[in-house]
Amino acid sequence: MLSSLNNQSKAYLFAGIAIFFWSTVASAFKLSLEHLEPIQLVLYSTLFSICVLFIIVLYQGKLNLIGSFSRSDLIKCVLLGFLNPCLYYIILFKGYDALPAQEAMVINFSWPVMLVILSIPILKQKIDIKSFLSIIVCYFGVVVIATNGDIFSMQFENPYGVFLMLISTVIWSLFWLFNTKNSNNSLVSLFLIFLFNFPFILAFVLLTNSFVIPSFKGLIGSIYIGFFEMGISLVLWQSALKISTTVSRVASLVFITPFLSLILLHFVLGESILFSTIIGVVLIFTGLILQKYFTSKVTKHS
Repeated sequence: MLSSLNNQSKAYLFAGIAIFFWSTVASAFKLSLEHLEPIQLVLYSTLFSICVLFIIVLYQGKLNLIGSFSRSDLIKCVLLGFLNPCLYYIILFKGYDALPAQEAMVINFSWPVMLVILSIPILKQKIDIKSFLSIIVCYFGVVVIATNGDIFSMQFENPYGVFLMLISTVIWSLFWLFNTKNSNNSLVSLFLIFLFNFPFILAFVLLTNSFVIPSFKGLIGSIYIGFFEMGISLVLWQSALKISTTVSRVASLVFITPFLSLILLHFVLGESILFSTIIGVVLIFTGLILQKYFTSKVTKHS
C-alpha cells in the first residue's frame, strides 16, 4: 500500500504519524515523571532512543556511513549531544515536573520563535519589523499562559517552571541552528549524537546518586518517549521534509500539535484546559503563522 503512494502523499503520511506521536508526548512526560525523576527519565529514554535509531540505521543500510565522519565531525556530534539530548531533556523534564502539562507544552511550542531570534546573531540573518511584531504576539501568548490570564498583575504562577521551559526553547533552537552546518547524513548524525552523549548522562546520574532501576510504569514511559519522541518521530519528520515537494507543505502541519496535545491532556490526564491556555495557544499560533507568512514573502521578493 505504501509503495502505491506518491512522494507527497508519503510525506503527508510520515508527517501525520510524527505529529500524532508528538501530540502524545506531553501526556507521556507527565505520566512518566510520576515514576522517575527528570534525570532518570532522560537516562532511560536516551538509551531506548539509541536502540531504535541503531535499528533504523541498520535497516536502511547506513551503518557504514559512520566511516565517512571525520574526527571533527565526531567531536561536533559530542558537542551537539551535550545540547540535545543532555541539557535539553534534563531541563525540559524539570519544566514538565514543575508546571501543569498544558502550560509546559504550549510554552515549549514557542521554540520556532526562539529559532528566529537566535538565527540573527548565529546565522547573521536579518529580521524586519513585521517579523519582530509576530515574535511579540507569540511571547504575549506565553505571558498569558504563565500568568493564567492575569496579565496585568504580571505574577507568574510558577516562574521557575516558566523559566525552565523558555530555556528549553533556547537549547533546542541552538541545537538545530548549529546542526544546519552538518553535511553528514542526518539519521546517522542523530544516532551518533545520542550514542556519544549517553555516557555523560549516565556519569551525571551516578555522580548525583540518582541511579534507580525503573518501575514497570517508569520503564514503559521511557520506552515510549525514547522510541516516539526522540527516535521514530524525528526520523519520520526528516523523511517527510526530504520527500515533500516543498518544505512548507509539510512544516505547516506541525501547528496541529498543541491542539491535539490539549485534547489528549484533558482525556488522558484529566487536566481542565484553562481559558488562558486556549488564548495563549491562539496567540502563539497566530505569531508563528505571521512569522511564516512574512518570511515567505521576503523569500519571494528576494
